[in-house]
Amino acid sequence: MQAPFELPGEVIAKARLRGAEGQAWLADLPALVAELEQAWGISVGRPLSGGTEALVAEAVTAEGEAAVLKLTIRGQDPRHLEARTLIAGAGRGYVRLLRHDPDRDALLMERLGQRLGPFDFAARDQIEIICRTLMEAWTAPTAGLDLPDGVEKAGGLVGFIDQTWEGLGRPCAARTLDVAADYAKRRAAAHDAAAVVLAHGDAHAANALQVPGEPGRFRLIDPDGLIIEPAYDLAIPMRELRVAVGAEDALAKGRERCALLSRLTGVEPQPIWEWGLVERVASGLTLLQIGLTELGTEFLQVADFWAEAA
Repeated sequence: MQAPFELPGEVIAKARLRGAEGQAWLADLPALVAELEQAWGISVGRPLSGGTEALVAEAVTAEGEAAVLKLTIRGQDPRHLEARTLIAGAGRGYVRLLRHDPDRDALLMERLGQRLGPFDFAARDQIEIICRTLMEAWTAPTAGLDLPDGVEKAGGLVGFIDQTWEGLGRPCAARTLDVAADYAKRRAAAHDAAAVVLAHGDAHAANALQVPGEPGRFRLIDPDGLIIEPAYDLAIPMRELRVAVGAEDALAKGRERCALLSRLTGVEPQPIWEWGLVERVASGLTLLQIGLTELGTEFLQVADFWAEAA
C-alpha cells in the first residue's frame, strides 16, 4: 500500500477517542498493512469510503481475486463479534470471509458491489431486499457460538438509554423510557434458545451490498452479531423509518412498516414493534450524543408518539 493514505475523518475521530490505544493504532497502521500484505500475499490499494470504525481498503489476492481488507480500530471489537458472525454465516446472506487475524483485528473479505442505499429503489423495494437477504442469513446458531443473546442485548440497551437520557437532559418523554424499558424486559423474558437465529444486528441499506454478476441479490457486511429472535433484525428497518413528526402520521407509518416487515418474513408484528421502539430511542440518543441534533430529535419525537400509543 502506498503511504501516506487518507482515512475518513470519522475513523480518525473514533480512534482518538480511545486515547493512547487509538493513537497507537493510527501510528501503527502503515506497518500493520505491510505485515498483512506479506503474511497473506495480498496487494492493498486505495481506502474505501463508508468505514466508521476501521480502515477499509481494496485488496487483491495472489490468485487475482478482488477482496477488501478491514483493519478495525484496536479495542473496538474486543470479542471479535464481526469475525465470529461471518465465520458462522459462511456466505449465506453475509459477505464471505477469506482470512482473519484476531491479533491484528484484521479481516480479508470478498469484494462486493454497490451498496443498496444509492440504488434508485423505492423504500418498499429496499425493505423487500433487506428482508430477503435476512431470511437467507437467518440460520440456527452453531453450538458454542459466543455472541450476545437477546437477554444481554435488551439489558445493554436499557442501561444505555437510562444513563444517556439523564446525561442529555431528558430529551424525550419519561413515559417513552418506561415503555422502552417494559418492551425490552418483555423481549428478554421471551428469549427462547430454541427459536433464535444468527442475527446481523444492524441490517440497513448501507450494510447491504450487491453480489457482483447477480442483479437483485445482496449480502450483508459489518454485522454486530447476535443470537436472538428474528424480530430484532427487523427493528432496524423500524428504526430507520423517516416520517413527518406528527402523532397520526408517525403512528400510521410506523404501524404500516411493522405490518410490511411481518408480511414479508412471517415474523409476528408485536415483537418487531417492541424492539423497534427500543432501538428508535437508543439510536435517537446516540445521534444527539454525536451532534446530529435535528435527526436525533426527530427519532425521539417519533418514539414519543409510538410510546404514547402503547
